[in-house]
Amino acid sequence: MRTTVADVMTTDVVAVNRNASFHTVAELLISKAVSGMPVLDDDNHVLGVVSEADLLAKEEFKERYYGEAYRPPLRARIRHTMGSEGTGSVKALGETAGELMTAPAHVATPDSPVVAAARLMERYGVKRLPVVDADGELVGIVSRRDLLKVFLRADEEIRKLAIAKIPTSAMWTDPKGLDVKVAEGVVTLSGVVSRHFEAIAAVRMVEGVDGVVAVHDELTWKHDDVIEAPM
Repeated sequence: MRTTVADVMTTDVVAVNRNASFHTVAELLISKAVSGMPVLDDDNHVLGVVSEADLLAKEEFKERYYGEAYRPPLRARIRHTMGSEGTGSVKALGETAGELMTAPAHVATPDSPVVAAARLMERYGVKRLPVVDADGELVGIVSRRDLLKVFLRADEEIRKLAIAKIPTSAMWTDPKGLDVKVAEGVVTLSGVVSRHFEAIAAVRMVEGVDGVVAVHDELTWKHDDVIEAPM
């Protein structure tokens, strides 16, 4: 069973109403040690995300909370520079979370696979995704760090999942001949299968198990039914 966002998300979310003041947003970012948070309407629907990068449009944020020597993260500086002629200038005048936020927010749902959430973060260059239910209401937040939890499964748990993933009764002449070992999330498959294609399929299925870091293929086969294309 694939790990979903609901399995790893945080339900205790730091969020602000769209009418929250600039100083309220800044104080929360500092006191809660977060770099961004969802912005909500009065019905708990996610409208956008306000982050450190959004507040960088105001020099007051840097000077009051970090001092003149403060250097924001590279991604935040790039976003601020790219938005300096347009959105950035508008945000410099913003006084509330709703005026400062980046919208619309990129969100995930509780039943989204963690792989889909990771791809969404990578595509849009964000560190976190608000998690919303079917009505668009905030139910949690998932971060890059949360997604790494799937790689912290115990080796024995990964081994059981890997074995369950492979339909040995249908594929192997002698299922007992299949050996699955796991060390630090790395799975080693060895043994003899009937056909070369079965070995390839087994490796691919195990690679899809959440928590598997890599698969070492040491399988052999009795019949080579994979025909390589001529060079």
